[in-house]
Amino acid sequence: MAALEEDLVTCPICLCRYRNPVTLPCGHSFCGTCIQNFWSCGEKLCPECRQSFPEGVKLCRNVKLSSLLQALPPVLQEPSTAIPRQETGAGHSARCPRHGRSLEFFCRTEGLCVCSACTVYECSHHERALLDVERRMREDQLKARVEVTRQQVTAAESQLQELQQQRSQVESSACTLASLVSRRFSSLLQALEKQRDLTLRNIEAAKEQALGQALNEIQRLTGHLEALSQYDHSVQDLLGQADDCVFFQELQQLSEPGESLGPLPTPQWDEVQQLNSVNELLSPLCELLLEEKPPSVVASAAHAGPVEALGPPPPVPSTVCPLRKKLWQNYRNLTFDPDTANRYLCLSDKDRQVTHHYQAQGPARSGSFELWQVQCTQSFQTGQHYWEVHTSNHSVTLGIAYPKLSRRKKGTHTDNIGRGPYSWGLCILEDSIQAWHNGKVQRLHGVPGQLLGVDLNLTSGCLKFYSLEPQTQLLHTFYELFSQPLFPVFWLLEGRTLTLCHHPEAKLPPGPQDEASALN
Repeated sequence: MAALEEDLVTCPICLCRYRNPVTLPCGHSFCGTCIQNFWSCGEKLCPECRQSFPEGVKLCRNVKLSSLLQALPPVLQEPSTAIPRQETGAGHSARCPRHGRSLEFFCRTEGLCVCSACTVYECSHHERALLDVERRMREDQLKARVEVTRQQVTAAESQLQELQQQRSQVESSACTLASLVSRRFSSLLQALEKQRDLTLRNIEAAKEQALGQALNEIQRLTGHLEALSQYDHSVQDLLGQADDCVFFQELQQLSEPGESLGPLPTPQWDEVQQLNSVNELLSPLCELLLEEKPPSVVASAAHAGPVEALGPPPPVPSTVCPLRKKLWQNYRNLTFDPDTANRYLCLSDKDRQVTHHYQAQGPARSGSFELWQVQCTQSFQTGQHYWEVHTSNHSVTLGIAYPKLSRRKKGTHTDNIGRGPYSWGLCILEDSIQAWHNGKVQRLHGVPGQLLGVDLNLTSGCLKFYSLEPQTQLLHTFYELFSQPLFPVFWLLEGRTLTLCHHPEAKLPPGPQDEASALN
């Protein structure tokens, strides 16, 4: 009977005799302090039946239970079987606030540490795990997250450092570029001012010469008019002489006027010639400015007035390095083959210059490239050969190819030089150089000038590309045992112009008979 009484007066939370018992709306009773502490740690619900209550629910004092506690004998005030309250600190394991048992399990459904009694009554249908197993699993997850976070930190720091380096490179490059452009524009302005002053002086000298010629003619005509006027007066006086002897005497003394001056010479002043000299000076600059503009701008400039085509640059400068002079010993004057030119490419200057226009120049010829390419008429099978090319800008490719190089377009590429086993090419980009063969690319450093040289040595199996401005510099070398005749081939982007430079002392490319004799 004492055990039954003790169970009736024991709080389900602290497992001790009730202190100031209160009753919830569901009918279960607890110590007033125990239920307040329980609610402060989570939702307001009954620890026994798990019924939830709204905010502001009132706790009513259980009068009968309080009276029963007072009526119990004093010996029952501190029962020996009571479980002590949960204590915290070193050396004490956590216990369930509801059952007083050790917390050995973890309820994954509610995210709480529970005892064995909780797993039987409240968490019987929940997902559970041993507390130490769950702890190790959660620790492993946290360690994995920390490792991922550290890797992200390392990657972010690396990206930040790379961005800072790129920023510094951009700032340095922009500063260098601005300085270079400023120097070039200053040099250009100085050259233009110098040419303007020279042209104005030439015009002034031509004007002075023409005015001097006109002044000489004016003085000569004035003297001739005075002589004629004086002769007229003398004749009139002679006609008015009444004395015959005096008349004949003065007639013998009368001098004849000078002969006729003939047609009036025109002063040597040619306004058209003076203007043409200015146009010859400015036309290359105008074409250079129009070269990179979109089609609409180029079309409007064409309607405004014709601009003379930029002729081929002089192939022989005043000073030439020994290497280039040696290459000139095998110089070949080449021409483009009109039958191979893409329909957007226009040949001029006796097939020595090709320009890529924004509009088609006519229907495609039979055997022409569907790609933006053109091939030379000449081919080489033996010996050593060298030629030079002037480019208006970057985005061009110089190369050589076997006759079996496909002229059909495949995919989105507009060129196929070096993309297969039958061709070798060097692509000049805005900020780099690419060497292509058999679909493999090798990226090179440096930016070449606009004058380029190609040296093909079929005897040693070498194909070399040179930059000739401001000095001769080797860009790349291909090594190959060439087995078929090779044709020079070129690709150029829209708006670009390529010119095959001709050397006045160049030898003609050897014909088939010459090549056969060279083999014997």
